[in-house]
Amino acid sequence: MALINTLRNKGGKIIVGLIGFSIVAFVGADLLGPNSRIFGGSNDIGEIAGQSISYQDFLDKQEEMTYNFQLNQGRSPSASEQEYIRNQTWDALISKYAFENQFQALGLKISKEEIVDMVQGDNISPQIRQAFTNPETGQFEKENVIAFLQSLNEQTPQQRASWYNFENSLAPTRQRTKYNNLILKTNYATEAEAKYEYTNANNTAEVNYIYVPFSSVEDSLVSVSESELKAYLSDHEDEYKRDASKAINYVVIDVVPSAADTLEVKTQIDKLATELANAENDSLFATVNSDSNDPYNSYAADKLPSAVQDAVVGDVVGPVIESGSYVVYKVSGKEAGEEYSARASHILFKADGDTDAAKATAKSEARKVLKQIKNGADFAEMAREHGTDGTASKGGDLGWFGEGRMVAPFQEAVFNAKKTGLLSDVIETQFGYHIIDVTALKTNEKLKVAKVALELFVSDDTRNEYYRNAESFAFDTNSSSDFKENARAAGMSVKSAGKLGANDKRLPGLAEARTIVYWAYNKASVGDVSDVFEIDNQYVVATLESEQEEGVANLSSVRNEVTKKVTDAKKAKVITDKLNSIDEPVLANRIIAYDGNNVKYYSMDDLKLSSNSLKSVGLAPKAVGVAFSLEPGEVTAPFAVENGVVQLELINKHEAPEISDYEVYRNQAASKQQSRLSYNIDQAVRELADIKDERYKFF
Repeated sequence: MALINTLRNKGGKIIVGLIGFSIVAFVGADLLGPNSRIFGGSNDIGEIAGQSISYQDFLDKQEEMTYNFQLNQGRSPSASEQEYIRNQTWDALISKYAFENQFQALGLKISKEEIVDMVQGDNISPQIRQAFTNPETGQFEKENVIAFLQSLNEQTPQQRASWYNFENSLAPTRQRTKYNNLILKTNYATEAEAKYEYTNANNTAEVNYIYVPFSSVEDSLVSVSESELKAYLSDHEDEYKRDASKAINYVVIDVVPSAADTLEVKTQIDKLATELANAENDSLFATVNSDSNDPYNSYAADKLPSAVQDAVVGDVVGPVIESGSYVVYKVSGKEAGEEYSARASHILFKADGDTDAAKATAKSEARKVLKQIKNGADFAEMAREHGTDGTASKGGDLGWFGEGRMVAPFQEAVFNAKKTGLLSDVIETQFGYHIIDVTALKTNEKLKVAKVALELFVSDDTRNEYYRNAESFAFDTNSSSDFKENARAAGMSVKSAGKLGANDKRLPGLAEARTIVYWAYNKASVGDVSDVFEIDNQYVVATLESEQEEGVANLSSVRNEVTKKVTDAKKAKVITDKLNSIDEPVLANRIIAYDGNNVKYYSMDDLKLSSNSLKSVGLAPKAVGVAFSLEPGEVTAPFAVENGVVQLELINKHEAPEISDYEVYRNQAASKQQSRLSYNIDQAVRELADIKDERYKFF
């Protein structure tokens, strides 16, 4: 009783205190966390070329780019566009600081005269050229640029601001182009490189070889120890260098309407269907009562909603379920349109090749089937039996199609038909020979259709029930070790996402999962289970399974990959030992002595050095190189390639003859170098800038 009296007297203060504590705890999770700025945490979002980028600097630049987007598009960016702008902001800062250092080191500047030249001179900016090209003639009209600039003060403030922003971007863009060109112009293919390009493409070798895939050795015949895996990883560290990453498991609970929710909407739509049938003004009724953005429209026959394909004026169709809504249609009337459409079925016979004989065979077969249909055979059955395109399973039905949808000979045959039914002869098109049944003559009739749609919604009760289930799962799961077992018990499917980058924003099955990635990098420790995330109509619970620091991958994150490498190496030894034990000099006979179903003998008479694979072996660049290093008649010892063991015999090599002019091959070599160089310039400057990207701490 004393306790009850105390609560009565002090309850208000206690509750206020509890609420205050909760707020502090909630806010404190961020304020006192590892990224807190209160106790000395960094307020920097990254570093580029030694220049610290503060959170505010980044926001200022992002706001500028968002403003430019609004000026150009006349609207605010969507969530996905805002994410794109955020990435563009970071790239703009890289250009500003990383490339600016390079520009300054070279004394690379853009004069006012160059800007004028880009706008109205001889070297017009591509953006200017595009904006002031006459769409009718396709010609750039410089006089329109000059007229625009002369009237700039008469433009709206938004138009002037948009122009000035664009003008300010010209100099950095031209600087970057100049910088790239300074390097690209140094690109040159030598005579030796041109000859190498020529011989690579034209030298050939004749080889025989046997191939034994690793899969021919049972996994049970080789064992791999933990120490062997660690030793392999240690010996191949350069192959397993990784950026920092996280690995999570998660469950996704789709929030969908319950049976009760569906029944409620079904009851409403049934009532509306009755009212629509008796409505005097179908257009007004549909507009007032429908969730659809298109409640009343006229449709040509080829564009009719599938539900009313066979309806006539006055028919009410539905309710049917379309795109998450119950829908009722009413055909209100008809009118003449400008475009024609028709309906037909067909059976396509394709020629087996492009020869006259192949075409004649296909045409003869088509006419044979046409005769059977004329004699009473069912068209749809014959289409299913003989058709060679996607309509065969539908009895050849093409549905309605408008002008321009079909190739000219087919369209002319159908649109020129005077009556429905089977055309008297087959029609030839680029695809083959068609038997055509015109099922509806061409018409320009359009049907006026009212559409009442009610979206299937999730009620609050249903949503709360889903949330309680997700919350209960999260509460009962204490660590990642319990996660899969508890999910299985709850009938949930566990998804995994490994190698999750700090700035990633999507997960398999989730279009927008940035909040989960943020949690994994800024809130969670390995083994932690998250609270419930709400993403669109889904609830998600995640657990941080593991994490990888920048550097050599830990064995747990690459175990499967390393295990396969070590296992394949052991299988290669089993195979090579067996092949080496065979005392048979003739390569073709060794497959008999090998005594196995998976060893095969192959020949190639046109192997090229530019290739990286062998027929029926797949990727095997080592084998190609070895083949060209042999002398005719020489046989290699067995050696491992990507997926098995190969033993080669060189029959002959054919060297391409010398030619007088290698210019074509010089250009090919230079072009290949050029295409790589532009990308390499960007990557090299970024690497020199020693970029630290820590946006993940803020977004």
